[in-house]
Amino acid sequence: MNNILHILVVVLGLCVFEVISSIDNAIVNAHVLRTMPEKYRKLFLVWGLFFAVFVVRGLLPFVIVWLVNTNLSFIQVFTFVFSNNPEVSTYVEQSKPLLLLGGGVYLFFVFLSWLFLEEKKYAFLVEGFIHRRGVWFYSIASIFLTAITYYCLKHNPLLACILLECWAL
Repeated sequence: MNNILHILVVVLGLCVFEVISSIDNAIVNAHVLRTMPEKYRKLFLVWGLFFAVFVVRGLLPFVIVWLVNTNLSFIQVFTFVFSNNPEVSTYVEQSKPLLLLGGGVYLFFVFLSWLFLEEKKYAFLVEGFIHRRGVWFYSIASIFLTAITYYCLKHNPLLACILLECWAL
């Protein structure tokens, strides 16, 4: 019973995240599309839907897991998903720290960039104050990356090396 509840919470969380992301994406697309000619709107919608649904949400997760688990071929990663093989959970558990670290740091940097650097219409008084201090983005991002690297060095030095290599690019 506890396992089913855990699965339901995860599925519900993913559904909420997907709905919020889709609404945000639709708003951005509508804003961009209103400035484009009709021909390019159709092209944008067709190819944008194709890449968003099939490439980014369908193929990219397989590519990421394959890149993290270098001892597997891409075909093995793809077929493991549709099998009942217990090795799948082992490989996913091995790659979980790197995936969570990379995704979490990326999303935190995107948030900081939006908060400090993006031009926006202010809804609250504090937003204008924060935006005028855009240089804080670099200091907070540097402190955060240093803290995460320090934590990784204490627990898994390989994660720290990979993290710094990725963000040095």
